[in-house]
Amino acid sequence: MTEYREEDFLMLSGIQHFAFCRRQWALIHIEGVWEENARTAEGRILHENAHDAYRSESRGEVVISRAMPVFSRSLGLSGECDAVEFRRSRTGIPLPRREGLWTVYPVEYKRGSPKEDPCDALQLAAQAMCLEEMLCCAVPEGALFYFETRRRQHVEITEDMRETVRRYAEEMHRYADRAWLPKPKRTRACKACSLKDECLPKLSRLPSARQYNEENLGGDSE
Repeated sequence: MTEYREEDFLMLSGIQHFAFCRRQWALIHIEGVWEENARTAEGRILHENAHDAYRSESRGEVVISRAMPVFSRSLGLSGECDAVEFRRSRTGIPLPRREGLWTVYPVEYKRGSPKEDPCDALQLAAQAMCLEEMLCCAVPEGALFYFETRRRQHVEITEDMRETVRRYAEEMHRYADRAWLPKPKRTRACKACSLKDECLPKLSRLPSARQYNEENLGGDSE
């Protein structure tokens, strides 16, 4: 099993960007490009309020850690969990200065409402895998909390999701090592992307020199 050095870790949150669009991920995490729009600004503010610096609190049989730093050497990822709930149980792991055993349940906060695509769930799965590696325990489930609906969406962390996270993490490291920027590919999601002007997805629809000559001049490009 490959183990990445800490200096080679990539941002865990990049899993969500990568699942949404590889080019968007590369623009943000390799090229350092970022443009904020109303959606990203709202999401940033909601996350800042949810984090409120690293702290923990107790609510009955649940201990909540907010903005909890996590990492995985096998994935080469690091980041923060918006919230991790430690729930008292007959099985689980011990916690410092607390009696009994506790199960681990990550919760990721998202603006908007539940989506059809798996991007958010894969980010949650990556968090669960980091927690499993750090705490030597099983994290079979978690939740996505959407601010628009004010409801949690329960997520089972399946083996298929774990395999997708492993594959994406490996691919992300290959791109990062090569500093490779994927070509633009226009989709319906481009309209809502804050990087659409920097990405220039329309360029992918321009004809090549050979296509232009054949269509307009009746010859080839040579």
